[in-house]
Amino acid sequence: MHILEIPSFFPPYGGLFCLDQAKALKALGHEVRILSNVQLGATIGLRDYVVRPYHRFVHEMEGVTVHQSYQRGLPRMVHHNVQRWISIVRSMFLDYQIQHGTPDVLHAHCAKWAGYAAMLISEEYHIPYVITEHLSQLVFEKEFGPAPSHTWQIALLKEAYEHADIVLPVSEELVDSLSYYFGKNYRWKAVSNMIDTNYFQYQQRTPREGRMFCFCCLANFWPLKGYDVLIPAFRKLKESGLPVELHIAGQGTDSAACRAMLSEGIVTHGLLSKKEVRDLLYSSDALVLASRSEVQPLVLLEAMSTGIPVVSTECIPHSLRIEKGCTIVPIDDVEALASGMRQVVKQPVIDGKLLSVEISRLASPTVVGRQLEQVFSEVLASR
Repeated sequence: MHILEIPSFFPPYGGLFCLDQAKALKALGHEVRILSNVQLGATIGLRDYVVRPYHRFVHEMEGVTVHQSYQRGLPRMVHHNVQRWISIVRSMFLDYQIQHGTPDVLHAHCAKWAGYAAMLISEEYHIPYVITEHLSQLVFEKEFGPAPSHTWQIALLKEAYEHADIVLPVSEELVDSLSYYFGKNYRWKAVSNMIDTNYFQYQQRTPREGRMFCFCCLANFWPLKGYDVLIPAFRKLKESGLPVELHIAGQGTDSAACRAMLSEGIVTHGLLSKKEVRDLLYSSDALVLASRSEVQPLVLLEAMSTGIPVVSTECIPHSLRIEKGCTIVPIDDVEALASGMRQVVKQPVIDGKLLSVEISRLASPTVVGRQLEQVFSEVLASR
């Protein structure tokens, strides 16, 4: 199949889930490329806004060809920026088609706004399109206000859902949570996020006897991630006399605001590279996440893939609640989180290798790639 991936987000603003899926599909023998237009914001990163190329160009990312463009967003001109983003993507597709021919299927990542652009391209060129949805209800709530919202964007995004050949939420729970904005009048099938299970492979930890039990938390220092719950919970755990330490990493975890909250036994690392993330997981006995909202956090998949259990709040999907590998506690409950962490410290060492296998069956590139391949084949057959 000839598959064109269209991400709503791409570096320098994340979105590498698109690249991961493109690599997986290419490894299965498909013709796969990425068409990416990134809206840069001066207030988000002035250097990127100034120095990124002003012309369209083609480059390679980990063996995948990317047709790239950068758009300079205008402050407080949302409607203009959205319409311009969509117009640029449609123009880029015309250039792409001349060079590579018409793809068999368009695979958009997030309805906002790649899914909507894919719908317009689909109508013009009669190509099926599929939307993989990664964005949570809280993301839409932050931008459009509580549901039901009557902002002009909602109607367009709902149209993109309803006209898609199929929507692929990364968890079943996402369909219900987004229904307050977009309803359920569309075909869908849950397909897990993907992680590099070969990179985050199982590794046996050193015996616990005679050393600290090491928790880690890999999350940016944002209110959504619940550090104001995690840090007091860890403090309670430490004060109970258990030999524990906590390592935190992510954007802002080395900031003055974060450091002001820390107490004895907590080590902060700031933003880490992919290798440094893996090294921290390999030196940890468990991962803890106090989030208030998640869709399907990759960090939980990565941690369990390396063979350690996780403690998380009940906002995570049921697909990640693997027996003996995942302890679930209520959101915004310091006592419950401390209790869940204490339970993990005192429980016998789990079979980390078996846990890693479970994650591979759920989220490996081959498994998710095959699922996408089947979905696209069914879409083409139904056309």
